[in-house]
Amino acid sequence: MLTVRLPEEMERKIDKEARYRRSTKTEVVKEALELYFNREERQSSPFELGAELFGRFGSGREDNSIRYKEQLKEKIAEKTGR
Repeated sequence: MLTVRLPEEMERKIDKEARYRRSTKTEVVKEALELYFNREERQSSPFELGAELFGRFGSGREDNSIRYKEQLKEKIAEKTGR
C-alpha cells in the first residue's frame, strides 16, 4: 500500500481523467506510472545512442588528438603562404 500527497491541481486532473474514463483514480495513476516506467526502461544513455557513430567518420590518423596544434599551424601556413 502506498500513500502519496499530490498538489490539488494534479489531483483534479486525475479525478477528471478517471471520470472521463469511468474508472478509478487508482487505475489512472497505475497506468500513468506504468507508462512512465516503460519509457524510462527504453531510454538509452548518450553513449549507447552514439556508439555506432564513434570513430565512423575518422580521418584515419591516430595522432590527431596529440598533434592538433601543430596541424592547425600547418593549415594556417598553407592558406597564408608562410
